[in-house]
Amino acid sequence: MHNISLSFIFAAILGIVQPARADVVVVVNANAPETSMTKEEVAQYFLGKSGALVPIDQPESAPIRAEFYRKVADKDLSQAKALWSKLVFTGKATMPREVAGSADVKKAVAANPRAIGYIDRSAVDASVKVVYTAP
Repeated sequence: MHNISLSFIFAAILGIVQPARADVVVVVNANAPETSMTKEEVAQYFLGKSGALVPIDQPESAPIRAEFYRKVADKDLSQAKALWSKLVFTGKATMPREVAGSADVKKAVAANPRAIGYIDRSAVDASVKVVYTAP
Protein backbone atom coordinates (compact mmCIF):
# COMPACT_ATOMS: atom_id res chain seq x y z
CA MET A 1 0.00 0.00 0.00
CA HIS A 2 2.88 2.35 0.78
CA ASN A 3 4.36 1.88 -2.74
CA ILE A 4 1.02 2.65 -4.39
CA SER A 5 0.64 5.97 -2.60
CA LEU A 6 4.24 6.97 -3.41
CA SER A 7 3.67 6.07 -7.07
CA PHE A 8 0.51 8.14 -7.11
CA ILE A 9 2.25 11.13 -5.52
CA PHE A 10 5.19 10.84 -7.96
CA ALA A 11 2.81 10.69 -10.93
CA ALA A 12 0.88 13.69 -9.62
CA ILE A 13 4.10 15.70 -9.23
CA LEU A 14 5.18 14.80 -12.76
CA GLY A 15 1.80 15.92 -14.07
CA ILE A 16 2.20 19.28 -12.37
CA VAL A 17 5.73 20.02 -13.58
CA GLN A 18 5.30 18.90 -17.19
CA PRO A 19 5.13 21.93 -19.47
CA ALA A 20 1.74 22.85 -20.82
CA ARG A 21 1.32 22.15 -24.50
CA ALA A 22 0.37 25.05 -26.71
CA ASP A 23 -2.63 24.78 -28.99
CA VAL A 24 -0.65 25.63 -32.14
CA VAL A 25 -2.45 27.20 -35.08
CA VAL A 26 -1.07 28.46 -38.37
CA VAL A 27 -2.28 31.89 -39.41
CA VAL A 28 -2.25 34.10 -42.47
CA ASN A 29 -3.38 37.67 -43.07
CA ALA A 30 -7.13 38.09 -42.56
CA ASN A 31 -7.47 39.21 -46.20
CA ALA A 32 -5.35 36.41 -47.70
CA PRO A 33 -7.11 34.15 -50.21
CA GLU A 34 -6.08 30.96 -48.36
CA THR A 35 -8.83 29.47 -46.22
CA SER A 36 -7.23 26.19 -45.18
CA MET A 37 -3.99 24.28 -45.67
CA THR A 38 -2.74 20.78 -45.14
CA LYS A 39 0.13 19.93 -42.83
CA GLU A 40 2.30 19.32 -45.89
CA GLU A 41 1.48 22.71 -47.43
CA VAL A 42 2.35 24.52 -44.19
CA ALA A 43 5.58 22.54 -43.82
CA GLN A 44 6.68 23.61 -47.34
CA TYR A 45 6.85 27.26 -46.25
CA PHE A 46 8.70 26.57 -43.00
CA LEU A 47 11.17 24.15 -44.61
CA GLY A 48 12.09 26.41 -47.52
CA LYS A 49 10.35 24.38 -50.20
CA SER A 50 7.97 27.15 -51.28
CA GLY A 51 8.37 30.90 -51.44
CA ALA A 52 4.77 31.79 -52.21
CA LEU A 53 4.26 32.89 -48.60
CA VAL A 54 6.78 34.47 -46.23
CA PRO A 55 7.23 32.41 -43.03
CA ILE A 56 7.41 34.22 -39.69
CA ASP A 57 9.09 32.18 -36.95
CA GLN A 58 8.89 32.27 -33.17
CA PRO A 59 12.12 32.67 -31.13
CA GLU A 60 14.32 29.57 -31.03
CA SER A 61 13.92 29.47 -27.24
CA ALA A 62 10.09 29.48 -27.38
CA PRO A 63 8.50 26.09 -26.54
CA ILE A 64 5.85 26.69 -29.23
CA ARG A 65 8.58 26.68 -31.90
CA ALA A 66 9.77 23.19 -30.97
CA GLU A 67 6.19 21.96 -30.80
CA PHE A 68 5.34 23.50 -34.19
CA TYR A 69 8.29 21.94 -36.01
CA ARG A 70 7.66 18.57 -34.35
CA LYS A 71 3.93 18.51 -35.14
CA VAL A 72 3.91 20.18 -38.56
CA ALA A 73 7.30 19.54 -40.14
CA ASP A 74 8.08 16.25 -38.36
CA LYS A 75 11.47 17.71 -37.37
CA ASP A 76 13.12 18.61 -34.10
CA LEU A 77 14.70 22.06 -33.84
CA SER A 78 18.22 20.86 -34.63
CA GLN A 79 16.99 19.12 -37.80
CA ALA A 80 15.10 22.23 -38.92
CA LYS A 81 18.10 24.44 -38.18
CA ALA A 82 20.42 22.13 -40.15
CA LEU A 83 18.04 22.15 -43.10
CA TRP A 84 17.82 25.94 -43.10
CA SER A 85 21.61 26.28 -42.77
CA LYS A 86 22.06 24.16 -45.89
CA LEU A 87 19.40 26.12 -47.85
CA VAL A 88 20.89 29.48 -46.86
CA PHE A 89 24.45 28.33 -47.59
CA THR A 90 23.51 27.12 -51.07
CA GLY A 91 21.50 30.28 -51.77
CA LYS A 92 18.26 28.38 -52.26
CA ALA A 93 16.28 30.16 -49.55
CA THR A 94 16.32 32.85 -46.90
CA MET A 95 15.63 31.88 -43.30
CA PRO A 96 12.22 32.77 -41.90
CA ARG A 97 12.06 36.11 -40.13
CA GLU A 98 12.20 35.54 -36.38
CA VAL A 99 10.12 37.72 -34.08
CA ALA A 100 9.75 37.89 -30.30
CA GLY A 101 6.58 35.84 -29.77
CA SER A 102 2.96 35.15 -30.73
CA ALA A 103 1.92 38.81 -30.47
CA ASP A 104 4.70 39.85 -32.85
CA VAL A 105 3.96 36.98 -35.25
CA LYS A 106 0.35 38.13 -35.33
CA LYS A 107 1.41 41.74 -36.03
CA ALA A 108 3.78 40.68 -38.82
CA VAL A 109 1.18 38.44 -40.44
CA ALA A 110 -1.53 41.10 -40.13
CA ALA A 111 0.78 43.63 -41.82
CA ASN A 112 1.77 41.41 -44.76
CA PRO A 113 -0.80 39.65 -46.99
CA ARG A 114 1.92 37.16 -48.06
CA ALA A 115 3.02 36.19 -44.54
CA ILE A 116 2.35 32.94 -42.70
CA GLY A 117 3.09 32.23 -39.05
CA TYR A 118 2.14 30.08 -36.09
CA ILE A 119 0.79 31.18 -32.74
CA ASP A 120 -1.05 29.81 -29.76
CA ARG A 121 -4.79 29.59 -30.46
CA SER A 122 -5.45 31.92 -27.51
CA ALA A 123 -3.69 34.76 -29.41
CA VAL A 124 -5.98 34.57 -32.48
CA ASP A 125 -8.07 37.63 -33.25
CA ALA A 126 -9.71 39.24 -36.31
CA SER A 127 -6.37 40.48 -37.69
CA VAL A 128 -5.38 36.95 -38.77
CA LYS A 129 -7.06 33.87 -40.23
CA VAL A 130 -6.42 30.31 -39.02
CA VAL A 131 -5.61 28.02 -41.95
CA TYR A 132 -4.31 25.00 -40.04
CA THR A 133 -4.55 23.61 -36.51
CA ALA A 134 -1.71 21.33 -35.39
CA PRO A 135 -2.89 17.99 -33.98
